[in-house]
Amino acid sequence: MMMGSGFFNVFPIFFVIVFVFILGVFIVTIGKGIGEWNKNNHSPRLTVNATVVAKRGHVSHHHNSSNSSIHSSTSTTYYVTFQVESGDRMELHVSGSEFGMLVEGDVGRLTFQGTRYLGFERER
Repeated sequence: MMMGSGFFNVFPIFFVIVFVFILGVFIVTIGKGIGEWNKNNHSPRLTVNATVVAKRGHVSHHHNSSNSSIHSSTSTTYYVTFQVESGDRMELHVSGSEFGMLVEGDVGRLTFQGTRYLGFERER
């Protein structure tokens, strides 16, 4: 009788469970993305008076290593919070160039569709 043979009997089951879990997370993530995209496409385009009340960036670090080198990169996702006349606030994802042009306290006309930012026209 060999010691450790139980591990080799359990490993295939453990491998399948981990694989199915990772595949499930991947499918759910894709499903949520498609659902949000579809919801945004079916939402009306709205233009409302709004004020820029906050800005934030989220920095993600990515590390990849291969046999001969390590590659590292970062990416930043930008968000702006707008407050509409009713007092409600909404945080929308914006491009880096839009993020740079908006200043907290700016007042103007916000155009959006669902959770999709379409533009902001500052009042003069």
